[in-house]
Amino acid sequence: MKKQVLTGIKPTGRIHLGNYIGAIKPALQLAENESYDTAYFVADYHGLTKVHDQKEMKELSYGVAATWLALGLDPDRAIFYRQSDVPEIFELSWILACFAPKGLMNRAHAYKSIVEENQNGGKDVDMGVNMGLFTYPILMAADILLFQSKMVPVGKDQVQHVEIARDIAESFNKHYGETFVLPEYRIQEETAVLPGLDGRKMSKSYNNTIPLFEEPKKLQKLLNKIKTDSTPPEEPKNTKSSVIFSLYKEFAAPYQIEEMRRKFQDGIGWGEAKKELFQVMNSFIEGPRSKYEELMANPHILDAILEDGAEKARQKTIPFMKEIKKKMGISH
Repeated sequence: MKKQVLTGIKPTGRIHLGNYIGAIKPALQLAENESYDTAYFVADYHGLTKVHDQKEMKELSYGVAATWLALGLDPDRAIFYRQSDVPEIFELSWILACFAPKGLMNRAHAYKSIVEENQNGGKDVDMGVNMGLFTYPILMAADILLFQSKMVPVGKDQVQHVEIARDIAESFNKHYGETFVLPEYRIQEETAVLPGLDGRKMSKSYNNTIPLFEEPKKLQKLLNKIKTDSTPPEEPKNTKSSVIFSLYKEFAAPYQIEEMRRKFQDGIGWGEAKKELFQVMNSFIEGPRSKYEELMANPHILDAILEDGAEKARQKTIPFMKEIKKKMGISH
């Protein structure tokens, strides 16, 4: 039996390098492995925790879909769908909520972070918390478990969500017998937390991201803003702690990486290193950027692909939901 792999990205901002390196790139690499069945989705309902503007939601959702396709996702070889087009996910979400302890939700990172921020600011602990954000891990568990996902490529900040899905699955299985596959997360250790422009984790929240399909001049300006240390040009540079080198090796060929490693040892200046980073990145992104722009200009193509993907998804989810409900005694 092939292992099921599942990855989703929520439309809460433009796709940035952290999304690509932490989730999209490893997920697409798994798609090339014949041992896996792959499913990718646009997590538009997850995006509702932050985005409440109709036009913005539509534009960002198309942006996520166009990114996957521009970077090489083949919808004929994988299931590629929009989360909102598969109603079984939300039906399962309620079922799983009935097996999810509130204490477990209290410990979810996103919720805890807001509570701590409110406490430090002398505000009500739940200020700014909607129930979508609070129960976010349950919906993510439904995404994962409904597809019997064995492997979930995620960034390091999403590991807890996979663990929560596993905990809820174990609770359900204990009551009704082996039903859900227990998922495992997969992260790229070297790029588990990709630094942003200011050295902190690359995040939309910190406004320190680099959009993946930024046009060349703006991309070069953003790369020039990357924070570097004060090592003089003539002295060797540390590749392990360098944001520039971390990014460079994600887009360069093996021989280029070794050449850059040597230049770091020889004392390349930061300005020159940033220039070389721009060259390999822009060269890699050029083709996908063009495809992305073409797809964004033709949303009807994206709709057709996603609707076809939802049909394929529901061929899996409808029978499994019937099995789940039968086990619980709430279906004929």
